[in-house]
Amino acid sequence: MSVIDFAAPDSQANPSFSQEAYNQIRSMIVSLELKPGSLINEADLMNKLGLGRTPIREALRSLASEKLVDVYPRRGMFVTSVDVHNLSAISEVRAVLEIQAAGLAAQRSNTADQIITKALIAEIDAIEGEPNMTKLIGLDQRIHRHIYKATHNHFLETSLEQYYGHALRIWFMALDRVEDLSEAVIEHRALLIAIRDNKVNEAEQAMKEHVEGFEASIRKSF
Repeated sequence: MSVIDFAAPDSQANPSFSQEAYNQIRSMIVSLELKPGSLINEADLMNKLGLGRTPIREALRSLASEKLVDVYPRRGMFVTSVDVHNLSAISEVRAVLEIQAAGLAAQRSNTADQIITKALIAEIDAIEGEPNMTKLIGLDQRIHRHIYKATHNHFLETSLEQYYGHALRIWFMALDRVEDLSEAVIEHRALLIAIRDNKVNEAEQAMKEHVEGFEASIRKSF
């Protein structure tokens, strides 16, 4: 599994076994290590993760509620399929929530948030040559999660993380066909600067362009 963590953001220090199972399995699903449509083998997960059956099952129930796992009585649990036709529906939701999040982050960022914002801008500025795609996606994820957290609205943060995870799965599926991946990440610079400078309208506009651009680039790859 990639060293990049594609789990949900509730993976702080000393997570419970169930949370640890959730984090790791979610990462495997989002990054497509667990293939879409594949049967989930609890014994294999227990062996791979070094965790017991109870936390694995609790994690899978949580992932089913996020529509990352399908449960079929008497047949078992399966990783949900990735359907690019869902992209429009996902983008419709993200276009509303992500734009709102960008505006709220520009309004509500505190000193600690601003330190992270400036560090992310510096990280973008340091991108050069042919950067590793997995690391770029990891950077994209950290930028989005930072913005969600900077809204200081846990309900919005949780909702956005779920929809972002579905969009990320589609991105991974198209990874070998998407052009200008680094540009898609670098364009976050304008968004982060607007948040740093508390410019709400500019932050919302930058996020709008990013979400629309993401959908367009993915569609071109299929």
